[in-house]
Amino acid sequence: MTPLPDCFCPVDGTRVPAGSLAWCCPVCRGPLDLDFAPTPATLKSLAGRVNSLWRYAECLPLAAPTISLGEGRTPLVPLRDGIAAKLDFLMPTLSFKDRGAVLLAELALRLKPRQVLADSSGNAGTAIAAYCARAALPCTVYVPEGTSPKKLEQIEAHGARLRVVEGDREAAAGAAREAADEEGVFYASHVFNPYFLHGTKTYVHELWEDLGGRLPDVLVVPVGNGTLLLGAALAVAELHSAGLIDRRPALYAVQSAAVAPLAHAWSEGADDLVGVTPMAPTFAEGIAIPRPARARQILRAVRDSGGTFLTVTEDQIRHAQADLASQGLYVESTGVACWAAVREGALGERSGVVPLCGAGVKTGLARG
Repeated sequence: MTPLPDCFCPVDGTRVPAGSLAWCCPVCRGPLDLDFAPTPATLKSLAGRVNSLWRYAECLPLAAPTISLGEGRTPLVPLRDGIAAKLDFLMPTLSFKDRGAVLLAELALRLKPRQVLADSSGNAGTAIAAYCARAALPCTVYVPEGTSPKKLEQIEAHGARLRVVEGDREAAAGAAREAADEEGVFYASHVFNPYFLHGTKTYVHELWEDLGGRLPDVLVVPVGNGTLLLGAALAVAELHSAGLIDRRPALYAVQSAAVAPLAHAWSEGADDLVGVTPMAPTFAEGIAIPRPARARQILRAVRDSGGTFLTVTEDQIRHAQADLASQGLYVESTGVACWAAVREGALGERSGVVPLCGAGVKTGLARG
């Protein structure tokens, strides 16, 4: 079996050895990164490989999977004006979170914990629950009160124990992290565990392959905890370092105007969060994160790419969801945020791709 790479803290450099159940930096309690710098395969050498995200084996920190559900390789369809949509809601659990969840479940199989824990506003918890079911791993998912009933139903259907926490998304995360410190627990955190980011980066590797070895001018990405954006930044760096792309696309990060701590920090020219962002109701519940743990990394990734932050109102979300439905694409309200941000010309003449991250059946139509 291929040895696991070590983890390290991007803030203070503290190293965490491979095989540890430690879920955060033991010094600062911040999220970890992976000491892993792969070289992607060439476009030609990908021909004939397995039709899932595991076709990018050289770029993944785990060897061939044992519990794959065929995740990845979602289609790319044109919308309008040089903008295409990648249909990541066509994943096994109907959201892009499967990309990272399969790596976390594979890692848990190797570490053999007595219990897997996760916290989520819905989609990540569903994905972790599904892949733990596939792996026959006991799983508990912490969610905040008010989580979509359909998402709760899906989590329970996979056999996971559900813990509904009074309060908001931050309260659910706090409860899970307290439990994660217990002995023998694997915290399958899509925020703190870097393996998740190395799963989400396959989104960009797929784009690069499907576009014939290039990337669009702009990658438009929804940002709450930033797992898709940071995964995208990893993939872009890998492809560029290997000489497989000659320019890096700009990263456009999209937040709900109702809960936009990163967009606010960006407007202030800050390197980290500024002040306190209160939780507020929004149709984009999946990206309503007042204090993202990887805020500094997210802001730096957008800045280094030459990108920017965009925010969308509740009316824009509603109209974008209806617009996509009129084109045959029924997407959950969080998943339409990127289309809401650029459908009226925010990219100008530049080409772009937006991810449609979750299926509409998870939340229904945004009404109000």
